[in-house]
Amino acid sequence: MDRRWVGPDGLEIRPAVRAGRQVLRVRRDGWLLADCVSVEEVARLVDLADLCEVVPLPLRRRPTTVE
Repeated sequence: MDRRWVGPDGLEIRPAVRAGRQVLRVRRDGWLLADCVSVEEVARLVDLADLCEVVPLPLRRRPTTVE
């Protein structure tokens, strides 16, 4: 599942892999700010309380009618 967190001023955080190691990639308006190896590193850059996880919702299907 693709996880993503967003915050104010175009902030976005996504898991990524860099040099075979999992990182949290921090971007602002599409520009890379940092690849952090821990949540503590992310917290040095942004206020974690400002982040909101983006949860994709399933597509809504129309009910089929039976005649």
